[in-house]
Amino acid sequence: MTTQWQADKPIYLQLYQQVIERILDGYIQEGEALPSVRKVAAQYQVNPMTISKAYQMLQDENIVEKQRGKGLYVKHGAQEVILKRERDMFLTERWPAILKQIKRLQLAPESLLNGEGLS
Repeated sequence: MTTQWQADKPIYLQLYQQVIERILDGYIQEGEALPSVRKVAAQYQVNPMTISKAYQMLQDENIVEKQRGKGLYVKHGAQEVILKRERDMFLTERWPAILKQIKRLQLAPESLLNGEGLS
């Protein structure tokens, strides 16, 4: 995870998003334990409550589950749930603006898919 924090976004949201991305990218596998709150807090010199808040969001969304005495584990099926949600958000929130820009710049979809005209 990064130690460069964006000033305009709360750290707990950035941590939450990093865990989501690491699950999607396969760096954190389903069934795998998340690092402890204390370990992450010490590693990134962040208040443990900040880490707890990010982890609580993951629990609230049923991405991770607490196993008594062991910690938090990524639930089986979490990657597919995240992937579906992220795709939906991309298509509804980001894609319309991207499509508008593609049309404005008169870019051909084929050239974008082939990486042509990119430097």
